[in-house]
Amino acid sequence: MTRTRIVVYGDVIDDLVVAPVGEVLRDADTMATITRVAGGSAANTAVWLGTLGADVALHGRVGADDLARHEALLADAGVVSRLSADPEAPTGTAVIIVEGPHRTMLTQRGANAAFDPAQVTDAELVEAAVLHVSGYVVFGATRPEGHDELAERALAAGAELSVDPGSASFLRSLGATRLRAIIARAGVLTPNLDEGRALTGLDAPADIVRSLAAAPGEGPEGAVPARPGGRTVALTLGAEGCLVGAGTAEPVAIPAAPARVVDTTGAGDAFAAGFLAAWVSEAGLAPLERAVRAGRAGVGNAARGVAVVGGRPV
Repeated sequence: MTRTRIVVYGDVIDDLVVAPVGEVLRDADTMATITRVAGGSAANTAVWLGTLGADVALHGRVGADDLARHEALLADAGVVSRLSADPEAPTGTAVIIVEGPHRTMLTQRGANAAFDPAQVTDAELVEAAVLHVSGYVVFGATRPEGHDELAERALAAGAELSVDPGSASFLRSLGATRLRAIIARAGVLTPNLDEGRALTGLDAPADIVRSLAAAPGEGPEGAVPARPGGRTVALTLGAEGCLVGAGTAEPVAIPAAPARVVDTTGAGDAFAAGFLAAWVSEAGLAPLERAVRAGRAGVGNAARGVAVVGGRPV
């Protein structure tokens, strides 16, 4: 029986999206539009997957007082909730300041830091086509070695490992070693351009995709190690769409879909959801053709994502 379930794990966040009206004035009042929405990279991706009709479950951690609310939001989107409740820490919170195409994010990890990867069971992994990891969950984790263990358990169970790195600034930090080790195991990567540069030390998008996707060679110093058999890479390029590659095949450019840009928060999460939903459903295709079809679905869903405030469909 073909596996179709996508198991997502990572951050669940309550977002406070702030759109200043005009220039932000230091030491003074600035009028703004402020919207409270549920977010978090992993949760956003899971919700988009659910609305696309995918078979998806989400593992994460929230403050105990918020558990019922977040479970209801997931259920409404068709997501199987595997959330745990933290009796002490609050739900993670992010203040997102949106200024045109630019976003400044101020984040409190909250209950996310205490998420235990052991809650993703082997029984669930053996039924999963993909385990999708949001890189944010690795940073500040109270038991970081558990993420390595989960990656190994997923591969041993026959699930593919997909990683959205999450943050170029985190990847360049001293604490990024563990996330890089998880990325090295991944069969599917969905970084943006800045993250791709941080992972490889390269600048040109095509060179980045070749380095991350190809099986042979060690790549430039500091790059993510090549993976036996190669990997599928979808490098997102914002308004220029994405560049996809699979193994040693030459990368293919996919233009962005027409979009009315309201807020770019979570655009990468929407892309990852569209990509993974199509990638799982097209399992019988050759690797590059599969990546191209998934990339087209990804940019299409990203266009939906930037048309709403926050990182989830409305």
